[in-house]
This record gives sequence, structure tokens and C-alpha cells, in this order.
Amino acid sequence: MSNLEVGIVGLPNVGKSTLFNAITKAGAEAANYPFCTIEPNVGVVAVPDNRLDVLTKLYTSKKTTPALVRFVDIAGLVKGASKGEGLGNKFLEHIRQVDAIAHVVRCFVDENITHVADTIDPLRDIDTIQTELCLADLDVVEKRLAKVAKLLKSGSKEAKAESEILERVKNSLDAAKPARSLELTDDELFLIRDANLLTLKPTLYVANVAEDEISDAEENPNVQKVRKLAADEGAQVVIVCAKVESEIAELDADEAKEFLADLGLESSGLDRLIHAAFDLLGLMTFLTAGADECRAWTIAKGTPAVKAAGKIHSDIERGFIRAEIVNYDDLIKLGSINAARDKGLVRLEGKDYIMQDGDVTYFRFNV
Repeated sequence: MSNLEVGIVGLPNVGKSTLFNAITKAGAEAANYPFCTIEPNVGVVAVPDNRLDVLTKLYTSKKTTPALVRFVDIAGLVKGASKGEGLGNKFLEHIRQVDAIAHVVRCFVDENITHVADTIDPLRDIDTIQTELCLADLDVVEKRLAKVAKLLKSGSKEAKAESEILERVKNSLDAAKPARSLELTDDELFLIRDANLLTLKPTLYVANVAEDEISDAEENPNVQKVRKLAADEGAQVVIVCAKVESEIAELDADEAKEFLADLGLESSGLDRLIHAAFDLLGLMTFLTAGADECRAWTIAKGTPAVKAAGKIHSDIERGFIRAEIVNYDDLIKLGSINAARDKGLVRLEGKDYIMQDGDVTYFRFNV
């Protein structure tokens, strides 16, 4: 699996580019008018993981390599995007390329920052974007159905199965409900994979609040509305103040920690967003540690040891003998791999062992 790629979407002026600037410190232009971001800005950031820092000190490693996430700042969608409004087709194509969607919703009031609809209404804003994505998908599905109809005449069983699924998706989209609300099986998703539907992409909501609301954001009526809608969809909500996050991004680690403590927060909104994105796609990390490097490797939850070995190198997967695994907490508590081995806490696992988040792993192999 390559780096996870998350598209940041939303209406113009909801705080997308401000949030992206904070994520990547890349300086994407944040201006008080629509379409200041035309090409998608892409930034790669590390997945926060304190375990790596601890292991690096324990092993006095020369190098530390975290797991990575790519964030794509996609220009603001507007009503009519599915018909090409506001360069809509281009923006929709950018969304098609990402693995997951972080939908930024404006929950703050600020008379100095205009809103394309003049008033603050997060549910209306979500509905506007969802409608455009549904309309774009509907166009794709209808074209696909027309192609499949020709194959149906030849008696293809696969075409019949695909046609039935596409009809279900079409009915959902006609009702302005995203395709992911159908909860299709893996086999059904495989049949329509080539359609690459926007509304099948895993989605979480980012509620952007004002600076003076960050410590009691749950009291914000707009946040409560987003929470309820997300709960109905089975989606996650991450609360951030993009302005605060951009300030944190300018601080060093110790200053950032102190700043967060003053706000009554344990972690930054960006850290929570990255972890939520990982969770959204069913991802986790296992760890390798040594004098040369400590590293976090991204795998899907449920990955067997032999496939995890292949993340490091195909030769390790091909010549897999066994995985030597110690629980991270056990390793840190005992202070060394030898002490963990003496206590019988280093396990020998075979090819079919299902990796767990934070497994500190050494693969033995022979090719």
C-alpha cells in the first residue's frame, strides 16, 4: 500500500486551505474569495506516533521513519459543480484520485470571512456537496449501465450481477444518498470497482470552529448538527480550529505542547484528523527497531505476518520463516529485547499470524 491520500473538500471559505497550511506548512494560498486554490496542493505529513521516539532512544537508532499520509487540498466545490460550475469537473476528478475524503464544514461565525451562501448552515453546506457528488456519480452509473446492457444480451452472469448492483446504486443516488450508504459487500464492490464512484469513498467530517470555542466546541449548535448527521451516517467527526492549528504549526514541539495545555487539549486537531483518517480506511502500523532505523509500516487491519513482511521487501515475504514479535508495552517496560526474551515475551509467529497495531517485529527469512 502506498501512502494514504486524503482529499480535503468543502465549500469555498470554510477553512480548507488554512487547515492544509497547518498540516503541511506548505503555504497554500488562503484568500478570502472562492477558487484561490485551483490546482490541488499536495503535502506529505508524518503520522504522529510517540512509540517511534521511545524506540529510537531505546535502540539509539541513527534514523527514525514514521508512517506517512498525503493530504490533497482540493479547491472549493460549489452548487452546479457536477455540471461544470466553478471548474467543477476538474475538482471532481481530483476527488476521484484520493483514498478518503475529509469534508471540512464551517461551524464558526465571522463577519470578516464571506460565505458563498451568506449564512452559516453546516447541514445545507454538507447537502450541497453531497448532492454534487451524487449527481456526478449518477452520470457515471448511467453510462456504465448503458455499457453493461450490451453485455447482458450475450447472457453474461457477471454483467447481470453488475447491472443489479448498479441499479441499486442508481436508486440510492436518485434519492441523493451516497453509494456508501448501501453497505455493499466486498464482492459487490469488486464488480463495480472500475466506476470509481466518489460517494463510495470513506468520508469523515471536520467541524471547523472559532478560536474562542475550541475548549467547549461540543456546545456549539452547529457542531451538534454535524455530530447528529454523522452519527446517522456512521461517520466520524473531528473538531478543529483551523486558525489555531495554523498557529500550532509555527511552534516547536515543546511550545506546541504548552499551547495545547493552555487550551485544555491533549492533542492537536491535526493529530486527531490523521489518526481518524487511518481508522477510516482500516489501517494500522507495525514497528521495526534497530541501531540503523526505527520505522512504522502501514498495513491494513487483519494483515497476516507474511504479507506484512512483504511491505518491507518482497524477498522477506518470499523467504518468510517466522516473525519474532514483542508487544511494545512489554518491551518498554522491560527495557530491552533480551530482557523481554528472558521473560518469554518474545513470540515466534508463523505466516498466518494476524498482525496487531504496535507489534515490534523482526522477520526471519531465507532466499
